[in-house]
Amino acid sequence: MIRHVVLFSVRDPADLGLVQRALSRLAEIPEARRLEVTRNLKRDGLSAEIDLVVYGEFDDLEALDRYKAHPIYAESVSIVRPRREIRIAVDFEASAN
Repeated sequence: MIRHVVLFSVRDPADLGLVQRALSRLAEIPEARRLEVTRNLKRDGLSAEIDLVVYGEFDDLEALDRYKAHPIYAESVSIVRPRREIRIAVDFEASAN
């Protein structure tokens, strides 16, 4: 199983809701076994600049590639990219346990 985690900050706090809604549409893409979009609770003072977290689980790297090739992904990127400041993504292999 592949876990996909992306951290975002939003340039203008007024755009936070719009960006969260655009990212939440990613859950409609069928290749994701699980996909969540949530706001950072900002409990760690060293990471308070992160506003949103995307967490996804995929069967394999091919499923992740299909997810990223989906039209909804492109739509989301077109809304989010101009409004984000930080984007950090990690993909890692995890056991299915």
